[in-house]
Amino acid sequence: MAKKSANSNLHKAKTNKKDEFYTQLSDIERELRHYKDHFKNKVVLCNCDDPRISNFFHYFSYNFEKLGLTKLITTCYKSQNLELFSDNNSEQAVYLEYTGDKNGNNVPDVEEIGIKPLQGDGDFRSQESIELLKQADIVVTNPPFSLFREYVAQLIEYDKKFVIVGHQNAITYKEIFKLIKENKIWLGYGFTGGAGHFINKHYEDYATATDHKEGMIRVSGVVWFTNLDISKRHEDLILYKNYTPEEYPTYDNYNAINVDKTKDVPQDYSGFMGVPITFLDKFNPEQFEIIKFRKGDDDKDLSINGKCPYFRMIIKNKKL
Repeated sequence: MAKKSANSNLHKAKTNKKDEFYTQLSDIERELRHYKDHFKNKVVLCNCDDPRISNFFHYFSYNFEKLGLTKLITTCYKSQNLELFSDNNSEQAVYLEYTGDKNGNNVPDVEEIGIKPLQGDGDFRSQESIELLKQADIVVTNPPFSLFREYVAQLIEYDKKFVIVGHQNAITYKEIFKLIKENKIWLGYGFTGGAGHFINKHYEDYATATDHKEGMIRVSGVVWFTNLDISKRHEDLILYKNYTPEEYPTYDNYNAINVDKTKDVPQDYSGFMGVPITFLDKFNPEQFEIIKFRKGDDDKDLSINGKCPYFRMIIKNKKL
C-alpha cells in the first residue's frame, strides 16, 4: 500500500505542481557525510529551498567552517513567508547569502545572514536565478519532481557539480538515462531502506503504522543523483552465481539474457545482460558498461516469451 501511495503521490505532485517535499535534516546529514572533501573552498547553492526554514540551509550554515565553504546561497520560489509551506503567493522572492561566522560563536546568527530581494519570483529558470547559479560550484537541493528533467538539463548546461534528490523512475527518462550512460550523472548513497520521509501537507500518508511519521509522507524509490566522485562508485559488485540458460533466459527481441535481481548477475557471463534499474545503485563503470535501455532490436520493449519484464537496462561485464 505504501509503495502504491508513493507513486500516486508523485504523480499528483507532477499534475498539481505541489512539489513541496521538504527533506529531513537526518537524511541530508547521512548522505552529505560522504562528500565532505568536495566542499572545501566552494560556493554552495540551494536554489529550491526557502532559505529561512530549509534543512539544506541549516546543514550548510551550521557546518560552514567545518566544510571550509566560501559562500552559501539559498533561494526559494515565490516565498517571503516564515511558514514551512508557503502559499507561493508573493511575486517577489528573496535570497540569502552566508559567508561564515563573524562573532566567533560558530552559529549562523541572523545579523550574519544577508537577506536580499529578488526582482522576480525566484524560479530557478529566471535570469537572476541563473546568475546566482553561475556563482556556484556545487548545487545541493531537492528540486521539484515535476521539473526534474528541466532542472538537471540546466545543471548540465552550466557545467555544475550537484547532489540532488530525485525519484528512481527519473532513470527511465531518456534525457536522464543518456547522462547516466555517458557517465555524467550517477546515484549517491541513498535513503535508508530505499524510502524517504518528507515533510508534506498536501497528501495523506499511507505508510504502515510502524513506518509512519507524524506530519510526513513516506515516498519509496527516492534516491540521490550526483556527479561528484564518491568511493561507492569504485567498489566492485561481488558476483557469485554462474550462468545457466534455464535460470537466465534470452530475450525474444535482443541477444541478451534477463537477470531479475542485481545480486543474481552471473560472474561468468561475458555477453549482454538485462538488469533492473535498481542495478545502478551498485554500478561501477570500471566493472560494467551500460549498453542501452529498455528496447530490443525491433524498438519494442524487451520481452521473454511475449511478456515484458519491468524496465531493464542492458549491461556488459568489462572484466571478462
